[in-house]
Amino acid sequence: MSENQLPSTEIHQPRLKVCGLTQLHQIRELVALKIDFLGFIFYEKSPRYVLNHLNLEQISEINHQGKIGIFVNESLEKIIEVSKKADLNFIQLHGDETEHFISELKQKLNPKIEIIKVIRIGNQSSNELQKTINQQPKPINYLLFDTDSKAFGGAGKTFDWNILNEMEIPIPYFLSGGISLENFHQISIIKQQPFSLDVNSKFEIEPGIKDLEKIKALISKFKSPNGTTF
Repeated sequence: MSENQLPSTEIHQPRLKVCGLTQLHQIRELVALKIDFLGFIFYEKSPRYVLNHLNLEQISEINHQGKIGIFVNESLEKIIEVSKKADLNFIQLHGDETEHFISELKQKLNPKIEIIKVIRIGNQSSNELQKTINQQPKPINYLLFDTDSKAFGGAGKTFDWNILNEMEIPIPYFLSGGISLENFHQISIIKQQPFSLDVNSKFEIEPGIKDLEKIKALISKFKSPNGTTF
């Protein structure tokens, strides 16, 4: 996915990632809807832990180039094993992974797999966040900004998106954390637009069961001239 490498400097519509998928029939429908990224959570404490519903072979058979595996403080060996068996295209690191860990992971992963590193935003100042961004190791291809939570995501809460206007973000980023049909239009306040939106709990009937009608409504907002100013 070489076209993903650099953010566009032109006004654009962000791509869309649906995270926390567990149901094969819903995944097939999302593929048919041309969703850009499919997020599978490999964190056992998550209510959306995918291996409670699907096995790695089933995930590998999903014909899609945007399969993202989400891991939280997982071992190097387990990430590499899962990435191979599930045929993942991206690894999302949502925990406290160190620079050394990320560098070693990049060396051992299939070189086609790209890395997304999550920065959890809580009560930090913009200076503190800028320092965190600047300290990210070079092997990272994308950042993902999410609301800090004890559950490592999926809390359905937003952070103040204005803080992104106070920082320099050197690589493309995903925007996550409580994005909904109601607040979607507010993303236009962000000067450096996200490469992709990342939706989860606000588009669910229950954890892991997506509300496909809401997702379709979001897609229609993408395409509507009145939906957003991206």
